[in-house]
Amino acid sequence: MKRRIWASPYRFIFIPIIAAAFLSLVSFIVMQLWNNLLPAILHVSVITFWQAMGIFILCKILFGFGRPGRFGGGAPWMRGRMAERFKNMSPEEQAHFKEQFGHRMCRDRKPFGRREWFDESKPEEKSAE
Repeated sequence: MKRRIWASPYRFIFIPIIAAAFLSLVSFIVMQLWNNLLPAILHVSVITFWQAMGIFILCKILFGFGRPGRFGGGAPWMRGRMAERFKNMSPEEQAHFKEQFGHRMCRDRKPFGRREWFDESKPEEKSAE
């Protein structure tokens, strides 16, 4: 039987090294993109590798670490749990759940995500008589 490197005690050494290498690579890419694009476009100064790493970490803190959004994804175990619950519901309960879900997720939206930002019908004009 083959021995996997991730199952061995060496994983405590390799995982931090891989994480540091990934962070360094992403920081280098951020630095290169910033230094090659933004000074010419927005007239900002060039940044160092450490400043690029700080910008990347700050963006991750502010904008999230790749978690799925409100409507998409979710944990696979949670999806399986919901599918199991839905399967155990009666047809009436399923219809009620779908209706409630539709009202919660698509309250004021038209098909394909289009919204009415203003009422297109003209209000009745009051005439001063």
